[in-house]
Amino acid sequence: MPTFQTTTDGTTLAYEDYGTGAPILFVAGWSLHSDMWEYQLHYFLDRGYRCILVDRRGHGRSDRPSTGYDVDTRADDVAALIEHLDLRDLTLVAHSGGGGEVVRYLTRHGADRVERVVLLAPAVPFMMQTADNPVGVPLEALENTLRLLRSDRPKWFADRAQGYFATHLRAAVSQAMIDEEMRRCLSASPYATVVMQRELFHSDHRADVAALPVPTLFLHGRADQSIPIEISSRQAVQLTDRAVLKEYPDAGHGLYLTHAAEVNAEILAFIKG
Repeated sequence: MPTFQTTTDGTTLAYEDYGTGAPILFVAGWSLHSDMWEYQLHYFLDRGYRCILVDRRGHGRSDRPSTGYDVDTRADDVAALIEHLDLRDLTLVAHSGGGGEVVRYLTRHGADRVERVVLLAPAVPFMMQTADNPVGVPLEALENTLRLLRSDRPKWFADRAQGYFATHLRAAVSQAMIDEEMRRCLSASPYATVVMQRELFHSDHRADVAALPVPTLFLHGRADQSIPIEISSRQAVQLTDRAVLKEYPDAGHGLYLTHAAEVNAEILAFIKG
C-alpha cells in the first residue's frame, strides 16, 4: 500500500490508487478508513474512472500522531495527497466528518484542481448549538458522547449500529456487513476517535460552504441519527447556490452501503453533468 508524508508535520499517510481515467478522491468518515468505499470503488473502476482512497491520520493504516486532528491540518493532509499525485480535474467525494475536510480544503487551497464535490451525510455547516445556530446539537450531548466513548467505545458503536444503517426502515445490509463496518470504526486510534469527534462538533463550516467555488452535490438520509439532515445538509444548501441536495427517505448515516446502487448512480450522473 503506497504512502506519502504530509507537508505539515511529516506524518505518513496511507492511500490506494486504482485505474487511469478521470480521478475521484474518496475521503472517509470519522472513525472509518478507505475500505468503507468498497462498493463505490468497483462501480467507478468498472466505468473507467481512477479511484484514490486515503486513510486520514489516526485511521486505518496511516500513522497515529498525537496532533493534527484539527480541521485545518486534516484539510492540509488532503491537499498534500492531491499535490503528491498531481491530481487535476478532480471529483472529491467525502462522507460525514470527511465533508468538513473537503470544504475547508477548498477554502484554504482553492479549486484549481477540483471540478466538483459530493458530500454524503456531511458534518457541515455547523454541528454545535449556539445563539446564532439554534438548530445545532447542545454541548451537553457532545460531552455525554465523549464520556461514553472513553468508558466503553465498543459498546457505544454497537449500540448505534442498527440506527447507523436505519435497518428499521430498510433491511438492505446483512448482519455480517454491519459487523464489518463496526470493526472498521473500532480500528481507528481511540485517541483520534475522541479528539476528532470533539473537533467535528466545534468546527464551524458556514463560511466554507457559503464560499463553495464548484458544483456540489449533497446526499443525505432523512433517517440519519448520527448527523440529522435538519442540522446539516438542509442548512448547508441554504448557504450557497452552488449546491443541490438529494434526500433519501429511508436512509441512515450509512447510505453509502444501504443505498450504494442509488448513491453510485447519483454520483455518476453528477460527474457526467
